[in-house]
This record gives sequence, C-alpha cells and structure tokens, in this order.
Amino acid sequence: MNKTTRHVAVVCGLLVMALLLRATWVQFVRGDALATDSLNRRGQMRLFAQPLGDIIVGGKAITGSRESVGSDLAYQRTYANGPMYTPVTGFLSQAQGATLLEGVHKDLLTGQDSRLSGPLDVVTGRQPRGGQVITTIDPAAQKAAYEGLTGLGAGSKGAVVALEPATGRILALASTPSYDPGDFAGLTPDEGRTFTALDRSPRKPLVSRALREAYPPGSTFKVLTAAAAIEHGVVTDIDAPSDAPARYPLPQSDTKIGSLVPDAQCDKASLRTGM
Repeated sequence: MNKTTRHVAVVCGLLVMALLLRATWVQFVRGDALATDSLNRRGQMRLFAQPLGDIIVGGKAITGSRESVGSDLAYQRTYANGPMYTPVTGFLSQAQGATLLEGVHKDLLTGQDSRLSGPLDVVTGRQPRGGQVITTIDPAAQKAAYEGLTGLGAGSKGAVVALEPATGRILALASTPSYDPGDFAGLTPDEGRTFTALDRSPRKPLVSRALREAYPPGSTFKVLTAAAAIEHGVVTDIDAPSDAPARYPLPQSDTKIGSLVPDAQCDKASLRTGM
C-alpha cells in the first residue's frame, strides 16, 4: 500500500468514526430533547395516531375523538357541551397545544404515560391506548352553574365554583364568556383564525375565570361573620334589625363603607344579618 492510499484510508476511517460518534450523540444523548421538540412533526403524529382517552363526568365521557380529514395527524379531539365544560377540560388542539385537564394529563390521555404500557408493549412496539381521567364534577351542578351565568345576558362575565365542604371535591366549575374547544381542535386555516379571534378578544373567553382570576370574597364572607356572631352570642335573633347604619363608619377612620344611597337616607337605614 503506497503512501497516498494509506492517507486516503486514514481519512475515510476518521470520517466513519466521526459519523458514528455523531449518530451516537443524536440518538442517545440528544434523543429525548429531539423527540419532544415542538418542531418535531413525528412527535405530533405519534400523539394523534390513535383515538385519545376521554375525560369522564358523572360516568359519561364529555370528550371524544374523530378521524382528521386531509391531515397526517390521524385523530383529533371532539367535545360534548364544550362551552359548558371547557373550564374543566381546557382544550387539546393539534395546533395550539393543551390546557387544564387536557394539558395536565396529556400523556395519560394520548397513551404516552409509562403506566399504560407493559413489558409486551415494549417488545412488540405497540402504542398503548389513551387512559381516562375521571373527575368529581356533578353534571347537574355544572349545568345549573353554567346556565345561571349565561342567563345573566350575553355580555356577562363571571365564574362559579362549587365544592363539597366535607371532602373538598370540586362539583362545578363554570366561567363566562366561554368557547367551544372543538372549534379549533384541528389544523385548518379556519380553526387557526377562530383561535386567534378568541385569543385577541377583549372579553378574554380563553381565560377560565373559575381558576385563573382573582376576586375579593365579597358577600361570601358574610356567612362567616354571621356564624361567628351567632356562635359567640352577639346575635341571638337572626331576623332582628341590627340597627347598624347602611354606610358603616370604619373605626379610627373617616371612611364609610356600604350603600351608595344619600347619607340622609342612610341615617334611617339599617342592616339585617341572616344566614
């Protein structure tokens, strides 16, 4: 073997070694990061390759799956009574990602959670089916809360949260204005425009006011005040007038709180405390 041939062989050997090192780096060191990269289309294709697991309310599924049309993502999410339940479910969109239960339990719902796969699945490479998320929401309470809010008018904003005091179970989560998460579950341009309009709306329908807005306790605290007054004997008859002025002067302050009616009328008014 002459000198030139030896040089060519060494260079080729170094190139093969560099290729092997690079392949090892990409597949083993950077493998997880590349697999979960938001720009990796194969990750999205794997997530939506089969029907998704469902979110359960009162023993019935309030979510579902249907085959996508004209997309390499095989399935997309569907919703039953989407506007009523969206403060609970959030959304799972092929383009916009996931929020609330859909986001917190995304791995479980899409079958990526390690608890759903067994030794046989690892050997065969079979993709586990998505699991179910069972909620404590009471369908009747949820419906009452949502209809109560929407009954206030089209421009109303508000939230209702109902808890079971003994256990802390959440029975209802309602928020208005609301939206249907099924309207942008896919990848079409129309669905993209729908999401953009909701996201830019000054009414902020995408914000779950039941979970992500801060409100003063307001009249809900009156229950605690009244209970303390009865427990300590300050009030014995809950139907008796309190003889407190409707605009109550705060101690050690010139500030008055309460009714906005004129002071002349407030001097004659009284507050009543009830449970």
